[in-house]
Amino acid sequence: MKRQERLHYKFQNLQEKNMSFEQVFKRILKFMSLNPRGNYRLMVGTDSQVHARCTVFITGIVIQNTGKGAWACIRKIMVPRKMLHLHERISLETTLTEEIVSMFTDSKKNKMIDIVLPYVYQGATFSIEGHIDIGSGQRNKTREYVQEMVTRLETMGVEPKIKPDAFVASSYANKYTKKVGG
Repeated sequence: MKRQERLHYKFQNLQEKNMSFEQVFKRILKFMSLNPRGNYRLMVGTDSQVHARCTVFITGIVIQNTGKGAWACIRKIMVPRKMLHLHERISLETTLTEEIVSMFTDSKKNKMIDIVLPYVYQGATFSIEGHIDIGSGQRNKTREYVQEMVTRLETMGVEPKIKPDAFVASSYANKYTKKVGG
């Protein structure tokens, strides 16, 4: 994806619409700066839902200060066809997550780390996770794709999480996939 195309990404949450990635990043820094001694998890995950005439993909970005709240937003993509093949959908979900994770450049990651760094010896932490809406359970249809998708995120230096720990994809993003409009 070209850099200028990324600049046109639009994110939203219940308070704000049409945020650029730079605006999202500023909100994350502001949230972390409110309590630099926090235990922060930056989590990105995507879920999808097949509708009658399209497939909706929602990527969630969540910055959580464990036990003390979170700030979150979503990005919505609509593919104008029914994507019925599970591997294709899961692969695109992972690609969309990777795309957003890659926007957190080393420079951006360092700005987030710099907020907590002075307080590391007082317990402050920061981690980045990629949430994949797949599970390894025997009854889970997605189990055969777990290793492939986990490896993709690991190669980006992101800690992969699958069900039941992938709540940004399986819960937060999931609730926004149900509607086609908006």
